[in-house]
Amino acid sequence: MATSGWGRPRRRRPSNSPERFAGLVYLISPMANETFFSLQGQVAVVTGAGQGIGEGIAARLGQAGARLAILDINRAAAEEVAGRLKGVGLPCDVSSASSVQQAIEEVHRQLGPVQILVNNAGIAGRTLPLWELEESDLDQVYAVNLKGVFLMCRAVIPGMLAQGYGRILNIASIAGKEGNPTLIPYSSTKAAVIGLTKALAKEVAAKGNITVNAISPAVIRTKILDGIAKETVQYMVSRIPMGRTGTIEEIAALVHFLVSREASFTTGQCYDISGGRATY
Repeated sequence: MATSGWGRPRRRRPSNSPERFAGLVYLISPMANETFFSLQGQVAVVTGAGQGIGEGIAARLGQAGARLAILDINRAAAEEVAGRLKGVGLPCDVSSASSVQQAIEEVHRQLGPVQILVNNAGIAGRTLPLWELEESDLDQVYAVNLKGVFLMCRAVIPGMLAQGYGRILNIASIAGKEGNPTLIPYSSTKAAVIGLTKALAKEVAAKGNITVNAISPAVIRTKILDGIAKETVQYMVSRIPMGRTGTIEEIAALVHFLVSREASFTTGQCYDISGGRATY
């Protein structure tokens, strides 16, 4: 027997008492027969998935049960990755409205309506100070990094509204929050992706279980770094308190959560995955 704070005997409930665990049972029972973060049967489109981060994200979503559409401007790369991941590989230039529309129509034909869109396709552009850049340098980065996100979202949103369900995840960058020198086109378009994410999330927030989020990675070790000046890469790594680049697997894990059914009350957010670099 235990004693209450007033000195009266108090019966201790048995450790296996239904009353003792009533609250816990209530919390877990809705998911008792499900696997956490399962994407079983959902159609997931990942752009720029012919290599690098996009490929890693697609692999993770496929392992969770998603039916994959691998989109990439490089048809051979898209088909090769899709073959390994048992998905559908399609060529797609995200900067072209007609290419995007054709790709999404083909996804619908082969897999069905889209529940998940990950806008990963992006380019860094030339690493030079602004006064040494040409107008075309900005146009090229804008066309992929921002216009591409706009076109892909526009292509899948009607279907998500019709289903009353959808998950959109845009890959932004810490450069879009803090700005990286000699990467002005990249930094500015990634900042715009964050703004697009927040605005679109508000537009669809009350129109079903549809969420729109972004992530802002710091520098991640991928092939894209090979096309960036060594000094620029060193600068980016030097700003990370953890003192290292991130990994594709770490990015894929965060994306997986944000496109899952469980992330149903999270929208219009930009999640940092920066090894401590981000300050806001």
